[in-house]
Amino acid sequence: MKFIYTTTAIAAIAIAGAIQVQRDHPQPFGPKFPALDGAATGEWWKVGETVKGKNAKKKGNPKQIIEMNVPRKDVVAFALYTHDHGTLKMSAQLYPLKPGEAREVSLELKQNGKWIEVRRADVIYPGWSAHFRLRDWDNTKDVEYRVRHGKEASFAGLIRKDPVAKDVIVVGNLSCNSSRTKGPRARIIENLIKQDPDLLFFAGDQTYHHTQHTAGWLEFGLQFREILKDRPVITIPDDHDVGQGNIWGENGKKASSPAGSDGGYFYPVEYVNMVQRQQSWHLPDPHDSRPIERGISVYYTSLRVGGIDFAILEDRKFKSGPENKIPKMGPRPDHINDPAYDRSTIDLPELKLLGDRQLAFLREWGQDWSGADMKAVLSQTAFCGAVHMHGSEAGRLLADLDCNGWPQKGRNKALEEIRRVWAPHLCGDQHLAVVVKHGIQNYGDGPFAFTSPAIVNTIYGRWWHPLDEKPGPHPVKGSPLSWTGDFEDGLGNKISMLAYANPEDRTDELKRSDGYGIARFDKRNRTITFECWPRFASVDDGDKAQFPGWPITVKMEDNDGRKVAGYLPLLKFEGAKNPVVQVVEESSGEILYTVRVKGDSFQPAVYAGGKYTVNVGANKPDGHSLKGLNAGPKNKAGSRGVKL
Repeated sequence: MKFIYTTTAIAAIAIAGAIQVQRDHPQPFGPKFPALDGAATGEWWKVGETVKGKNAKKKGNPKQIIEMNVPRKDVVAFALYTHDHGTLKMSAQLYPLKPGEAREVSLELKQNGKWIEVRRADVIYPGWSAHFRLRDWDNTKDVEYRVRHGKEASFAGLIRKDPVAKDVIVVGNLSCNSSRTKGPRARIIENLIKQDPDLLFFAGDQTYHHTQHTAGWLEFGLQFREILKDRPVITIPDDHDVGQGNIWGENGKKASSPAGSDGGYFYPVEYVNMVQRQQSWHLPDPHDSRPIERGISVYYTSLRVGGIDFAILEDRKFKSGPENKIPKMGPRPDHINDPAYDRSTIDLPELKLLGDRQLAFLREWGQDWSGADMKAVLSQTAFCGAVHMHGSEAGRLLADLDCNGWPQKGRNKALEEIRRVWAPHLCGDQHLAVVVKHGIQNYGDGPFAFTSPAIVNTIYGRWWHPLDEKPGPHPVKGSPLSWTGDFEDGLGNKISMLAYANPEDRTDELKRSDGYGIARFDKRNRTITFECWPRFASVDDGDKAQFPGWPITVKMEDNDGRKVAGYLPLLKFEGAKNPVVQVVEESSGEILYTVRVKGDSFQPAVYAGGKYTVNVGANKPDGHSLKGLNAGPKNKAGSRGVKL
């Protein structure tokens, strides 16, 4: 293997070095926040003593979340990695180091039965993470690795080869790891090891220790490291990870409080960037690395695993905050309880959801199918308000602006881009597992979405419970659930509810409806299967152990549910199979869809009359164009040969 430093890597090292200059500063986030991340800064080794002593409740003393003063052979806590486009990126998370200890770790790979050191990296303070980048990575082989500190400490795992030869790629979908319930997640880990996902996706709220992220992040790592260590992992921070109750990032402005409803980030930029560095540095490089306001970094990007191309979004970083922008119609600026409110007063054209940069990224990502048979979109939260009860079964709320159902115009723009590549959406955050099919203009014309349950659901339960306790039109046939079918959420967004997992009793840990999701991408049959597993279920019991209503299998093509008005000529491909086909409406220039088709022929469907251009290529729609095609009945549209 050949490993090369890149310009980005050199820049990262320079930044790390700049941070290291003040590595022992007891208040790295400034005097206004003297205890921020205090369990891992300053004289961190005294935190446990202080909490247990007579000054335990003294203002500013951080509580002891986990034991930080571990034996020095254990200081390398865990590691995360991804590899794509020939680059391996790995983050190692350490416990805090003591004065005089080396601030450097090494990465070793096993080659021909021997451990070979391939890279060294500084340990960055604050945060105690270290980062490795290796170019020209051979993704066709499994490679054992270990991260070492000093002579004794190490953490070992396996860098898996890309599972491109597998027909079915398995993704774990997890979020919302309540810090109120400490200790291991033993059954989830046991099940995941048996299910052996090719990729793990943690959608956010890996920790709820708002002002003590390093300690909370270490706690998360200890709970999951047995499954993290030997497969690609995506972790993206959400509101609680950066210390806020909710977050509307609004391009990085300063929020007035941790509630965040006026938009922006409350805690110092250095803290936000530390959280993002710890959780997301190991992802492929950002699509557009320009920081937002005040120097807050970005990480939205894409990752290919086994022929599935995942867009990784920051769905709250650019989102507008509601306070002082729309009328207040509930107890909080982000809650609406007035059933007679005028929706036009909150769906203002200047409001942002994903923001222009991420919408442009999705458009570009959607037209590049290199190394991809299917696509999927990953983000923190749902593009609808598929919830009725908030906090308690008595807490009925009409609309929650924290969900990505608001602003509605931004929601629809995002879903249109996702629909253009026939991709499903995976997310978390809502504490309530649901599978919905989005409607944009009409019911069912958008993509499917799977919101994972909370890993541990002891914080802010939610329920799906229509006021009239009736199913909507077109309920799921044979479903054991009472309230499936077509509904409008409180923001007027159209959704078709396919399954939900309401808590039965949140005081009983066996009935809280916590757990995790699995998504299986079947490349051969072009289907996606959603599974939803209770926290204490056993996968050995088969599908009957899943939440009622699951598993659910959908066709890739049905992520675009628009009503077909006609067909273009049957395309017969010469010189290549499974090409990329793009259909463009000529009068508007709108891209209807860009997808990799299966086989040596394909007949494009369209949704209105008129003339169309079809672009075809091996990996992008850039090889051959057919212009001026008319739509007609399927059996009368004729055929066209396409040479590639």
